[in-house]
Amino acid sequence: MHKRTKVIAVFGSAQAEQGSLAYEEARQIGALLAQEGFTVCSGGYGGVMEAVSWGARENNGFVIGVTTDLFGNRPANPWLNQEVRKATLLERLQTMVEMSQAYLALKGGIGTLTEVSVVWSLIQTRSIPPKPFVLLSDPWQGLLDFCTTSLIIRQPDFKYLQLASTPAEVVQILVQALRTGVSKV
Repeated sequence: MHKRTKVIAVFGSAQAEQGSLAYEEARQIGALLAQEGFTVCSGGYGGVMEAVSWGARENNGFVIGVTTDLFGNRPANPWLNQEVRKATLLERLQTMVEMSQAYLALKGGIGTLTEVSVVWSLIQTRSIPPKPFVLLSDPWQGLLDFCTTSLIIRQPDFKYLQLASTPAEVVQILVQALRTGVSKV
């Protein structure tokens, strides 16, 4: 097994197509993370997961994909160095949470929304140690606005999430948080 550098779990849509903004931002983020020496971990399939994996691998990064038996014979993306297979979505998420030193959410759907909510809750309840959690602002700013105005969430609980506007800012926040120990968390 690969002796991992700091692992960044990346959550995002399997539906993003090559050439879309979501796909290309993910590929750029994968490249930037690899250039900084981070290991990239994703759900291992297509879309954003493929793009971040591709960007990392083409920049000599190490890529882990945590796949699941739930999707049967769906192949993992070709950019993985290592595939970790789990029986269920919950085991998959638990594995990604436990192996990572930071989390990143890109554009996604219901699965990504679930991952963000679960990880945020685990950090907020101290079920896991606080770790940097960055959201690439589109669409997450709108979700946080909704949470602020329509849900009952204590203001201090928002400190566990950091918004970034660009792929470069995402990586800058992670580098600062993981290399220097400086984080909002």
